[in-house]
Amino acid sequence: MPQTQVQSSPTDSIEAAPVTMPAHEGAGEVIIQTRDLNKTYRAAFARTGKTALQNLTIDVKRGEIFGLVGPNGSGKTTTLKLLLGLIKPSGGTVEIFGRGPRDVAVKQRIGFLPDGPYFYDHLNSYEVLDFYGKLFGFSKEVRRAKSEEILDMVGLNKADRNRVIRTYSKGMMQRVGLAQALLNDPELLFLDEPTTGLDPIGARQMKDAILAVRDSGKTVLLCSHLLADVQAICDRVAILSEGQLVKFGTVPELVGPSQHFDIFAEGFADSTLERAAQMQIPFEREDGHIKFQADSSEELQKVLSFISDSKARTLDVKGYSETLEDVFVRSVKSDGR
Repeated sequence: MPQTQVQSSPTDSIEAAPVTMPAHEGAGEVIIQTRDLNKTYRAAFARTGKTALQNLTIDVKRGEIFGLVGPNGSGKTTTLKLLLGLIKPSGGTVEIFGRGPRDVAVKQRIGFLPDGPYFYDHLNSYEVLDFYGKLFGFSKEVRRAKSEEILDMVGLNKADRNRVIRTYSKGMMQRVGLAQALLNDPELLFLDEPTTGLDPIGARQMKDAILAVRDSGKTVLLCSHLLADVQAICDRVAILSEGQLVKFGTVPELVGPSQHFDIFAEGFADSTLERAAQMQIPFEREDGHIKFQADSSEELQKVLSFISDSKARTLDVKGYSETLEDVFVRSVKSDGR
């Protein structure tokens, strides 16, 4: 996604047919709601424009990690900007906590980690959080206590906290960015590519921190290109393509049960295997036994029944599940990409 800068000067004054996401059973109250949300970008005096988002209808429930994924140009950044109130919609509605996203009362209840956060590089991590704490009106004692607590939570080493930002690695910057987003104890956290640039240990720590935020009762909306991370921590996922919602649901609903099976068996006569070929049951000889293949639970039952009827013996059944990346690629390709 395009880099969004989080920077304020310390001297500044501080003032198609719509696809609908169904209600999630057992979930909490709706805190993000969009209905037929549209955004078209038009140049000045232009009669036509580029439609970036079409008829987006989603509900995000309290206490869940909601993943928003899609290829470049799919409408993710536009959706995020609309939810944050950075741009106005061309049509439809968007509500955060039952209010418009530009409402000051909403801003006080959210946190935001942009992709590629930027801070004054002559400050250290304590000074960065102290500055943002002043924006929230926290007392000196509260700012100091919150800074220590949150930097512990995001895993920034104590030895690094007094170093100036310009000496930080990308992973350390991400941690400070997450700390800044958590400073006001938000009920809703927007995270744009939070694990980008982190090493495996740092990425694991970041994901653990996000899960801890969810487990504390907060809600997280996560945008990421790292689909393995999305699959690992998100409760529900929406896939966008060409500005439209093309797939949504819980991760188990999207990925589904095992979609491919290898069945290993022995004890077949040649005539029996000829009958398998006639029944269009795929198989091959492998290491002295027969390996059958099935691409659904129905086909699996057909193979197992065939083995049983043939008086042969099943040795092993191995199932292989799809990943979110498989679902993502298939969904995007089916949308004409």
